[in-house]
Amino acid sequence: MSPLVEQPAKARIVTDSPHLRTVPVTLRYDGADPLALRVVFPPEVSADRERGEVVWAFARDLLDSGLRLPSGDGDVQVWPCGRAQTVVEFHSPDGVAVVQFDSATLRRFLQRSYAMVPAGQERHDIEAESELSKLAKPLHHTT
Repeated sequence: MSPLVEQPAKARIVTDSPHLRTVPVTLRYDGADPLALRVVFPPEVSADRERGEVVWAFARDLLDSGLRLPSGDGDVQVWPCGRAQTVVEFHSPDGVAVVQFDSATLRRFLQRSYAMVPAGQERHDIEAESELSKLAKPLHHTT
């Protein structure tokens, strides 16, 4: 079983409404997939509630850089919003979701993930696991 960091957080969904809708999410980092992190939304935020929770996966370094300056040019974009908030924008075929988080919560989560797999060690861990899995396979000899 690979090491896992999970942290509850509050996400404020930004809409045209004058009031932000706050939903509980789980921030997840799995050492088996060290380059990515996940934000797990509850089923009620999905257009299709029967599909269950909504999970967005994106690069850990995207969140790290997005805490300091606008980052990302794909399906996920992250940027600081004042001193205490960070905005994450998710693009899908169904539309765009703009979500605001407390920056301190995201920083704590990243610190915990970096304690598990330090920055720059992600690929080393993947390569080591790949090499170890090769060693675990039986050798076949042909004569």
